[in-house]
Amino acid sequence: MNLGAITREHVFIAGVDEAGRGPLAGPVVVAAAMLPDRHGLHGLDDSKRLSAARREQLFPDIERAALSYDIQIVDVEEIDRENILTATFNGMQRAVRALDPQPTLILVDGDRAPELDGEVRTIIEGDHWVPSISAASILAKVTRDRIMEAYDREFPGYGFGRHKGYATPEHLQRLGELGPCRIHRRSFAPVRELLEPSLF
Repeated sequence: MNLGAITREHVFIAGVDEAGRGPLAGPVVVAAAMLPDRHGLHGLDDSKRLSAARREQLFPDIERAALSYDIQIVDVEEIDRENILTATFNGMQRAVRALDPQPTLILVDGDRAPELDGEVRTIIEGDHWVPSISAASILAKVTRDRIMEAYDREFPGYGFGRHKGYATPEHLQRLGELGPCRIHRRSFAPVRELLEPSLF
C-alpha cells in the first residue's frame, strides 16, 4: 500500500483500532495513535500476528515514539446498553478526540468507521499494512490482555487469563457451570440465554 501521497497531503495522521469486539466477557479497548514519519519502530504488525511477548516489548516503544496516543476502555455496561458496534464507535470517537494535536486524517482498521472530526478512511487489514494502525492495534490488545488477566484473579474459575473472554469450549463450559459474572456481556446470546427463563 502506497501511503506516500497520503503523508504528503496530511501532516497529522492517526491510526485507530480495537481489541475485543467478539468476546463474551470484558471490555472493548480502542486505541488511536499518531506516529512521526521516522518513528524508528521495527516489527509493527497486526497484534494478532505477534506473540504476547513481542507485543509487550513494542508497547513502551510505541508510547515513546508516538506523537500522541490514547487508549479508551469501553466497559461491559456501555456494550450492553448501546450494542457492540455503537459502543466500539463511541470509544473510537473518544480516543480520537483525546489526541493532541488533532489529526487531519484518521485511518480506521476494517471497513466501517464512526463519524470523526477530520477525513476518515477505512482500510481492510490496515493493522497489517499501516504503521499507525498497527501501533493502535498493539496498544489496544496489550491493554485488554492485561485487564483480562486481572479479571482472571478477581473471578477465578472462568479461565479469563487464557481465553481472554472469547467463546472457547473451556469458557462456554465454565460459563454453563458457574453462570455469568459481573464482566459477562448480557447482550451476547450465549450469556443472555443463560439468564433468560426457559420457554419449555
